[in-house]
Amino acid sequence: MQRIRLRYTKRGRLRFTSHRDFQRAFERALRRSEVPMAYSAGFTPHPKVSYANAAPTGTGSEAEYLEIQLAEVRDPARLRELLDESLPAGLDIVDAVEARTSSFAERLEASVWELRLDGVELADAERAVTAFLAAETVEVERRTKNGMRTFDARGAVCRLQALAAPADRPGDGPCAILRLVVRHVTPAVRPDDVLSGLRATADLAPPVPAAVTRLAQGLLDDETGTVTDPLAPDRDAATAVSSTTAGAAMAPGGRS
Repeated sequence: MQRIRLRYTKRGRLRFTSHRDFQRAFERALRRSEVPMAYSAGFTPHPKVSYANAAPTGTGSEAEYLEIQLAEVRDPARLRELLDESLPAGLDIVDAVEARTSSFAERLEASVWELRLDGVELADAERAVTAFLAAETVEVERRTKNGMRTFDARGAVCRLQALAAPADRPGDGPCAILRLVVRHVTPAVRPDDVLSGLRATADLAPPVPAAVTRLAQGLLDDETGTVTDPLAPDRDAATAVSSTTAGAAMAPGGRS
């Protein structure tokens, strides 16, 4: 049985796709592409697909991950192409590697988010960021399935900075960009929680909802605050296997 790990995106209007909607679209793509899926046992077998840390509905993402199990071996690159062709534009399969390491979900330690704040001056965003980072704790409230819950939005934030909007951004009004690195904790701290914290600490209230995009998720480097590619260990393991196989073939007595 072969396991393949995939990275996919949610872009444009497809950012409003719920996780359940994506699951349905992806399972249709598996059938259209005739992927030889492995299935669970029992009265209602279902394809073995594991989703990891999906982004909230309404947010875009360049770094969503899932893993599938196959009954037959397939080339990951070709499999990526077939699945990407079978999904609507915006839900794009952008990377695929064979799983050669364990504990993949544990490598999703943190996320990098970008928040576009239309109608907000850069100076106001910088002032709010400074106030938020200076606070020891920033308590916010969020409604959950068990009712309202209060928790600290500051502790999970590893990095937060305000940036000027790109010069080619459409529109003439002010716009600030927030770049945010958030550690995955329980309860999860989401970008809207940080916005609530900025409102609480510095009265920053964008006139329109922020456009939120996840840029990356993976292992967190505590010293630099950067997030690394979670698929890299699988690529490294595949390269090591290829090098060992090639070396054995070239060794005396090996086949060339």
